[in-house]
Formats: sequence, structure tokens, C-alpha cells
Amino acid sequence: MSSDHVRSAERSATATGVAARPSSAEAPFLELLARGASADAYEQPVLLARAEGRAAGLIAGLEHAKTLALRVRSELEGRRRREAELSALFETAHDLAGLRDLDAVLQAIVQRARSLLGTDVAYLSLNDPARGDTYMRVTEGSVAARFQQLRLGMGEGLGGLVAQTARPYVTDDYFRDERFEHTVTIDSGVRDEGLVAILGVPLMLGHRVIGVLFAADRRARVFEREQIALLGSFAALAAAAMDTANLRLLGRTGDGAAAEDFGFLGLLLAGDRDIGGFVERTIGEVVRYDERRGTDLLRTLDAYFACGMSPARTKDDLHVHVNTVAQRLERVGQLLGEDWQEPARVLEVQLALRLRRLASPVRR
Repeated sequence: MSSDHVRSAERSATATGVAARPSSAEAPFLELLARGASADAYEQPVLLARAEGRAAGLIAGLEHAKTLALRVRSELEGRRRREAELSALFETAHDLAGLRDLDAVLQAIVQRARSLLGTDVAYLSLNDPARGDTYMRVTEGSVAARFQQLRLGMGEGLGGLVAQTARPYVTDDYFRDERFEHTVTIDSGVRDEGLVAILGVPLMLGHRVIGVLFAADRRARVFEREQIALLGSFAALAAAAMDTANLRLLGRTGDGAAAEDFGFLGLLLAGDRDIGGFVERTIGEVVRYDERRGTDLLRTLDAYFACGMSPARTKDDLHVHVNTVAQRLERVGQLLGEDWQEPARVLEVQLALRLRRLASPVRR
């Protein structure tokens, strides 16, 4: 980083006797933002100023500008990530609208989940009520035949635990994790595939678990809560695809329907892509309730989905009592209807929340 901007900022600070004007101190950081520099690069203007013995006021101004620039960088990265997530979800929903083959839809979901989370492998298992276990249905990136043919008893392995408890589970080191039951058969399949870090989220129809969607890496990795929530969105799509596989409504002839009758699929089928109307129809009651009463229902919903729909984890994230979370979710149910936690409705609510966030200005 050139010292010209630093000298300019110092002249401003010396002339006024106070900290540098923001326009001078922020200049090097605006350049870093413009070229998409790494977070480490934002330390350079401050380090250079200190090394050259610049005025204390200048250094203070640079530190403040650095903090603001890093905050903007984080917001921009978050927005780009959310845009990529929404794009993948819409593309998958488009597959659901256009494909009649359930296997093809599930394969598309697994492929996009793997791509967006950047994992080595993604796979989907389904419960077999007749046998009382869960079996591998779709894999992407898998190379081991024994892994692809695994069946897991309820409670066995990470996937069996997800299927049994209806809660997401994640491990950054599968073979060292003792929270779930290890079996020779499952461990052998996981070892053949070379997996280390595994994330699994339940596929839900109502309150019933019908399977598990996984993302996994062949190296140690910590999955962020946003990635857990994103995989949960793909799981909701998969459950909705299976639930409507024998209907689909979309293939009927002689019946009429408005775009809003199709929920999020209406966004894909309608010519005007009425995103504002979709958000209003889906969460408008909650938005207005928050605006009228100054409550935090929208923020609670965001945290609830990010925490894998676990009230216990949500209360930790929001730093409130679990009863407060329960009361807020009960209020959401009164506003949106008792079925708002059904897979298809969950997906629509999450999409509406994300679309509303994308439409909001970047916070400074």
C-alpha cells in the first residue's frame, strides 16, 4: 500500500489539530473495498502509518475507518452469499416445478447443496418404516460402493441420530465424536469414503421425519450456523418434492389457478416475478406486527431457522429465556397459521425472510 494516502491524511490531521477527516482516512480502505481485497490487507494502512511515525490523530482516524470498512466488507460478503443461496434455492424450486421425476429433483437438490456449501460429498437418506431403519437414496461426489449402499438403524451413526431426534447434528471429526452410536458397518462405509466432517439435517413432513440430508468433507471442518440453515432449506425443498410428487397441481389441464396459489413456485411461473407481493403474502402479518408493537418476531424467526429450528439454541443466540422464544413462536403461529412449520410453509417463510433482507440497505 502506497504511503501517499497516509501522508495526505496526516497533513489534514496536523492542520486541524484533530483526527483526520473521514474522506482522507477512508481513501485507502475504499480502494481495498473496490478491488475486493482480503481482510488482512486492511491492516496495512494502519501498520504503515505507525511504522512511519505518523500523528496519533491520523492513526486513530485510520483505525476508525478500518473498522467501518471491514464492517461494510462483511455486509457485502453476506449479501453476495445470500444472493447465491437464493439463486440456488430458486433454481432447485424451478426443477421441482418442471420435472416429473422425483429422483431427478432429489439429485438436483443434493448437487446444489454440495456445490453451495463447497463440500466433497452430499447425500440423502430416506426412512424405511417397514424395516425401521434409514437407507441411502441419492449421493453426489461419493466414490465408495459400500458407503452408497449403507443402511442405518434408528439412532445409529450421525444420520440415525438425526432421523431419530428430528434435529440437525454436525461433527467436525466423525471418528472422534462419541455423541452418537458407532457401528462397524457404518464406520467402515464412512472410512471407505474418507469422510471426516459431516452435517445432517432432517427431512420433515409435519412432525414426522422421512429422511436426512447430509453435506460432508474429507477433512476436518466447522460448519457455520448459516450453512446449517441453508442445508435445512434444501431439506425442506426435498420434503416438499416428495410430498407433492404424486399430485405436483402443476400438471393439471382444465383447472385454473393464480400465481399466488403456488406459493414460492408462483415466483417462477409468473411473468412479473412479484417478489414484494410474495413477501407480503408470506410474512406481511409478522412485519406489520413488529412495526406496530416494536417486537422482535422477524429477528426471532431468523435466529430460529439459523439454529436448526431449535428453541433451546435460539434462546442462546438471542440471549433470552426459552419461554420468551416459545411465546414469540406461538405469536408467529397466530399470525401465519398453525401450519407455518410444515416443510413447504417453512421454505416459503425462509425465502420471504431472505428476500426481505436482500431488499434492505446495507447497514453501515
